[in-house]
Amino acid sequence: MGASETRQQIVDVADRLFYEHGFEATSFADIAKDVGLSRGNFYYHFKTKNEILDAVIAQRMANTRAMLEAWEQDAASPSDCIRTFVHILITNQAKIMAYGCPVGTLCNELAKLDHLAKDDATGLFTLFRDWLRRQFTRLGREEDADALALHVLMRSQGVATLATAFRDEEFIRREVGDMEAWLLAQCPVGSIPNVRQPS
Repeated sequence: MGASETRQQIVDVADRLFYEHGFEATSFADIAKDVGLSRGNFYYHFKTKNEILDAVIAQRMANTRAMLEAWEQDAASPSDCIRTFVHILITNQAKIMAYGCPVGTLCNELAKLDHLAKDDATGLFTLFRDWLRRQFTRLGREEDADALALHVLMRSQGVATLATAFRDEEFIRREVGDMEAWLLAQCPVGSIPNVRQPS
């Protein structure tokens, strides 16, 4: 395996371990063990855990941008875009119940640590905020698009937090249904094309 492939494997493993165990609780040794590298070979690719964190955040940013672009291309309407975002709670419910939201947990931990990368991690939320704001603007809600975007983010983070605490699949599905109903109330069926009734 070449150097670039090894580096990518380190970032992938670190991303998973930071999510499952937390940034602070994950050591160089933990990552090296999962990748199958000696510490000496590991240091060839990354000198500090902060360098790995920077790479993990950069990868998450790139993956999130690609995901949001794909959602926008595939959706029939801005409302469907927002609905896809909301449904990620169901799509990823097993991981969310086990470990929480990957964005929220990282941002919270880095904020508590007052880590230099905390603002970079918050950039992940900003990506979602900007994207959701654009969808609400496309729906004709330009004046309060940002407030609506933050409401969706707030609601989804609250659901993720309680889902982790209670590990209740029915709760997640019920809240997603309520969020869909709320979305429909913000954008009545007659005002936009291709809006489905909440399932």
